[in-house]
Amino acid sequence: MIRSSVAPSTGSVSGAILAGGRARRFGGADKASLVIGGARIIDRQLAALSAVADDVRIVANDPARYADLGVRVIVDAIADAGPLGGIYSALLDARHERVVVLACDLPFVTRGLLERLVAESLADTAADAIVPRSARGLEPLCALYTKRCAAPARARLERGALEVRGVLQDVRTRELGQDALAPYDDGSLFENVNTPHDHERARELVELNEKPSEDPITE
Repeated sequence: MIRSSVAPSTGSVSGAILAGGRARRFGGADKASLVIGGARIIDRQLAALSAVADDVRIVANDPARYADLGVRVIVDAIADAGPLGGIYSALLDARHERVVVLACDLPFVTRGLLERLVAESLADTAADAIVPRSARGLEPLCALYTKRCAAPARARLERGALEVRGVLQDVRTRELGQDALAPYDDGSLFENVNTPHDHERARELVELNEKPSEDPITE
């Protein structure tokens, strides 16, 4: 497994990888274990998260699947509640106030972006969530949430309002726009892997964008 040391300037931060989805569009495959650029997606993400967080967990319905990673694995506090349920579970379990959350199908998230999310949260302590806004819109599954988001998330879950973007309307959300994201984005930052076609595209992007001498995971 590829890991990085925790950056000392980021403060106390927790991290969570949401791996509880059923991957229907990928035939039920374990998307987190797909290999891109010589490393599984989950290893790439753990490397980036380990650079900013000293308390990391995976939220998954099948803990045994990730037992070999040496990372805490938790199940959803509320079953069948989708990504919002995963975020809520991570917030309940986290040791620290700030929690960086990643969906397990984002292979190109970088250490630099995650450090920026943490820095923005430390600079704006009134913000409950720090969320990138890419060209396709808000990216709530690559974002930082504080524990203050747990109660609004729970309220939405109890009434069956499972859209993750909805909870951002209930809390103080600070957006990172495209100008702020530009230093970290070569065009692939928020590419996700939902289908076999997406997987093939991601592999092609690695060949185009990642040089053998570079470490694409932590830069």
